[in-house]
Amino acid sequence: MITQHEGVSAVLDAFPDARREQLIPILQAVQEREGYLSRDAMIAVGSRLKLPISKIYGVATFYNQFRFQPKGKIHCQVCRGTACHVKGSAAVLEALKQTLKIDAGQTTRDGIFSIEVVACIGACGLAPVVAINGEFHAGVTPDRIRKIIKQYRKQLESDGNGDD
Repeated sequence: MITQHEGVSAVLDAFPDARREQLIPILQAVQEREGYLSRDAMIAVGSRLKLPISKIYGVATFYNQFRFQPKGKIHCQVCRGTACHVKGSAAVLEALKQTLKIDAGQTTRDGIFSIEVVACIGACGLAPVVAINGEFHAGVTPDRIRKIIKQYRKQLESDGNGDD
């Protein structure tokens, strides 16, 4: 099994003459490989690029593509594009946050659920849309998202809490 440290080192090795200008592609590659940007990963990147962690963190938090926690086993993406916004995705997002007791960009303590806000899923005709592990749910309402989450929880229970 590759440790996170080895994974980050491998990414950094792919950018042997990395400079400040390559910070974003490096962060993208680290997240692609590791699933998120850990504090240790950002420290390693900063060390290689000779940049303070505050600079790395500042850049990473500016772009909403970066995550600072691993995704949950059940990853919920809420579209906030124009069509979804007009059709009520803000209320859907709020209901999802209340149901899971986490904010967008967070993962539940048990590591099961996570929420991500995306600019556009590309299914505007189905608005508002929530994608859960890549499966699209169209015309979602606050009540419907609560039922969908309840179904996922029930499925996890019948699968033995989702443990493989």
